[in-house]
Amino acid sequence: MPAAAPPGGLEADFAAAMAGLGPFGASPLLAAGVSGGPHSLALAVLAAGWAAGRGGRVLALVADHGLRAESAAEATGVAARLSRIGIEARVLPLGLLPGSGLHERARVARLAALAGAAEAAGAPWLLLGQHRADQAETLVFRALRGSGVAGLAGMAAARPAGGVMILRPLLGVAPSAIERFLAARGLVPVRDPSNDDPRFARARLRRSLGDPGGEGPGVAALVEAAGAFGARRARLRAAVAERLAACAGFRPEGWAVLDGPALGRDPVAEAALSVLVQALGGGAHPPARAAVAAMLARGGGSLGGAFWRGRFIGREPGRCAPRVAAAPGKVWDGRWRVVEAPEAASVGAAGPGFARGGAGAARPGLPGFVVAGLPVLWDAAGQVVAGPGPGPGWRVEFRPESGPIA
Repeated sequence: MPAAAPPGGLEADFAAAMAGLGPFGASPLLAAGVSGGPHSLALAVLAAGWAAGRGGRVLALVADHGLRAESAAEATGVAARLSRIGIEARVLPLGLLPGSGLHERARVARLAALAGAAEAAGAPWLLLGQHRADQAETLVFRALRGSGVAGLAGMAAARPAGGVMILRPLLGVAPSAIERFLAARGLVPVRDPSNDDPRFARARLRRSLGDPGGEGPGVAALVEAAGAFGARRARLRAAVAERLAACAGFRPEGWAVLDGPALGRDPVAEAALSVLVQALGGGAHPPARAAVAAMLARGGGSLGGAFWRGRFIGREPGRCAPRVAAAPGKVWDGRWRVVEAPEAASVGAAGPGFARGGAGAARPGLPGFVVAGLPVLWDAAGQVVAGPGPGPGWRVEFRPESGPIA
């Protein structure tokens, strides 16, 4: 194991950041996403020291994308190296297929795998290693894509993801400080050549900023701007939560009663409707602002996989994902996690032909489109045997990828 460094420096910065993200209680169990690169490696080492000082421990999670023949060996090597310095590690095979949008698909799959593994291990906090230069790049990248206030706030230091809370305690740290931290301990990270590959937009953007150490005035200004947008985002979220409490009655089955007049037509109403559409529609990203404004002006319609008609808003049945095996922990349609189910069954949408008087009948007066988009249990013969709603040996939980509704 590398020699311990004197207290202070990055350890103190990490501890201060964690103090602002807590409380954690006694003997905390933390999960950390680790690629073996400098930032995630430093994160694992810092988190392990911080947790050990509180009687806790860290579980490092190493994702293997499976896109290159050597990726499995590389991931296993990172895990073995972490084990040698006293950090428990597990490899998570993702099994991604080549094709378009590979970087985005890999990012989504990796985050889902990390969050799922952390939750399964009983670790309520998942630490990721993004730093201040990453925050600056994110702000510019989103600005170029036309993001609004929420997007321009950059990455949040803490946000929910399924059953865990994602924490980014290095978000205020310059990458040059991370490199110095590793060098002082004799730790040599793995370098991913794709990070500098000009074929990828992020790599070109990183090069254009011209500040790999993240200590220059340009990065500082961008991070400060992200902080200002973050404060605006926090105020907007508080206003959205208050508006939703006044106009929407969310149901744990994954739909809501929405009072259009109480929702209003102002920017807070647009933001509130966006939250509902993303959660109920199962989207990984918020719908476009112009599309939300148009839906609000119409007082209903379809957007982002959600359907709003009259007093009800729920999943658009025709956009539901195909059925999947109903194994505990399986996520269906980006919104539902299977908790309990019998063997050889599948979970999928009830569909328009579902008989309301059948097993687990829906509540009287609920529109057909709401019922059709709810999850039910199907047997091997293609018959509905349970749902919507829980039944003996069958339960699913509404867990939208966007996190809890504000």
